[in-house]
Amino acid sequence: MATNRARQGIGRSRGGLSTKIHAVVDGRGLPLATLFTPGQAGDNPQLVPLLNTIRVPRRGVGRPRSRPTGLLADKAYSHPSTRRTLRRRGIPATIPERADQQTQRRARGSAGGRPPAFDTEVYKRRNVVERCFNQLKQWRGIATRYDKKALNYRGGVLLAALISWTRA
Repeated sequence: MATNRARQGIGRSRGGLSTKIHAVVDGRGLPLATLFTPGQAGDNPQLVPLLNTIRVPRRGVGRPRSRPTGLLADKAYSHPSTRRTLRRRGIPATIPERADQQTQRRARGSAGGRPPAFDTEVYKRRNVVERCFNQLKQWRGIATRYDKKALNYRGGVLLAALISWTRA
């Protein structure tokens, strides 16, 4: 049974009680989707729910786009199940492989398979995500999480995201 803190997206991390914001941003650094979890929650399990919330309207008629043309993510998302899911959905991913995964793959020899494709030039554009978080955290209420209720905190993040969209 989840505690009230967990339901409100508050959990323990190195710095004490915190909330983690998971976000998908476009190439300009504008947030497309956000999720909130307690601070100790892992990043990797949140990727599929984030991808499921993306809806980008098309110009004119047609269903909104729900599949990105590519995905840039850090090592926290480097997991075989994540890579399989992205391949199945037809989403090309640029995710660096973690050192422990490289060691395990090499230890298996030829049965370990090929290393996943990784383009260092494409990965250099991942800073767009970090800049989005920096822009969101310019709001003191978001950076420090004064709100006790997750709904209020989410409202503040969505308001900051909306303002960044109107400025773009």
